[in-house]
Amino acid sequence: MSGDSTRPGHLGIIVNPLSGRDVRRLAARAHSESPQSKRNTVARAVIGAAAAGATDFYLVREPFQIATGAVENLRIDARFEVLDLPLTMRAEDSALAARRMREAGCGALIVLGGDGTNRAIVRSWRDAPLMPLSTGTNNVFPRMIEATVAGAAAGAVASRGVALAEAAPRAKLIEVEIEDEPDDLALVDAAFLVGDHAGNLLPFDPHHLRTAVLARAEAGAVGMSPIGGLIDPCGAGDDFGVVVDCEAHAPGARELLVPVSPGLYRKVFVTRHRRVSLDEPLRLTGPGLLAFDGDRERELAPGQRATLRIARRGPHVLDAERCLALAAERGLFVDRAWNDPYDGPRGGGCC
Repeated sequence: MSGDSTRPGHLGIIVNPLSGRDVRRLAARAHSESPQSKRNTVARAVIGAAAAGATDFYLVREPFQIATGAVENLRIDARFEVLDLPLTMRAEDSALAARRMREAGCGALIVLGGDGTNRAIVRSWRDAPLMPLSTGTNNVFPRMIEATVAGAAAGAVASRGVALAEAAPRAKLIEVEIEDEPDDLALVDAAFLVGDHAGNLLPFDPHHLRTAVLARAEAGAVGMSPIGGLIDPCGAGDDFGVVVDCEAHAPGARELLVPVSPGLYRKVFVTRHRRVSLDEPLRLTGPGLLAFDGDRERELAPGQRATLRIARRGPHVLDAERCLALAAERGLFVDRAWNDPYDGPRGGGCC
């Protein structure tokens, strides 16, 4: 991170209490994440991080008591600082939490949320050290990984047992310049749509899609990413992106069957696709709507221009396997003092 001012052992946990619970579940077949499920995930992540050397945890108090409820009965040797923030139950809450945790010197952030949650954090802290855990709907950026392991990786970095530069490469993102308006960004995909409206949470209608700019085009994903991934895959480590142009019923358009949401396939009408180099400018002109990581937010007026670039100037994303392999090489878990009252004799039956 630029101007590193982290404090050893300090780690932040950001939970989007609404991720995995929005209206998109009514229009597809996505599962819902309950507050109790997230609470259990946070508890496992905290245990893993503490076992790897994290000592000070920063949490946010929110109405569902997910993070605070997760740690109230852990009784491990760690300090918990609860941040009381002016919450709006919008993406800005995650951005504010990230800023406060940066000021507190957190060397890693464990994030429970989807692509949109992580995007909000990165808009606030561009080179944030992230361990993103998936709890949203159409997720590409966060990982599906056991929280204990993810926590241990984040704890190893926060405690400086493993250096951030060793095990957390900078991610690609899409930088967006909009004429006469503030800049924006996307972590995975930026889509240009016509005939849609800002704030729409339902799965996108392929008839509205004109262009998909993909920092990651993954065949094994759902949402916008597989539109490119099922034609010309592009992963997180590839130094290029993919652009796909679409128009229903256009001459020569190919129908591509795409999982646009969990359990929901729709046909997308592809007219052309190509790879794009990092920092290559891509220009779009309104009228239309820009959607970033699935969130339809920015409208372009007729004639208004936007310039997009895929760049490797995103957050540091922790590679859990790499972190723990380095921790093992250095004996980080050898002869480490540890006391967890939960791990002890219990009466009753088996299991």
